[in-house]
Amino acid sequence: MPRTNRIEVNPKVMLGKPVIRGTRIPVELILRKLGEGASEADLLDAYPRLKRADIQAALSYAADTLAHEEVIVEFRRRQTGS
Repeated sequence: MPRTNRIEVNPKVMLGKPVIRGTRIPVELILRKLGEGASEADLLDAYPRLKRADIQAALSYAADTLAHEEVIVEFRRRQTGS
């Protein structure tokens, strides 16, 4: 199953947050746990329905989302003292 098919966005599931298809496990939760230092094995133990490919799909989804994010940078002139 392609990674894109492992992520689901459905307004009726977790208020439309991206989740692992067929679960109520949000992509955000996976990313947050990994960011806090959890290992892949920790996640697989804590969430028995989760597969290794789901974790990889969550990471790919996050990277793709950030790659398409627009950042607007505002430049301000520095004021000099009088």
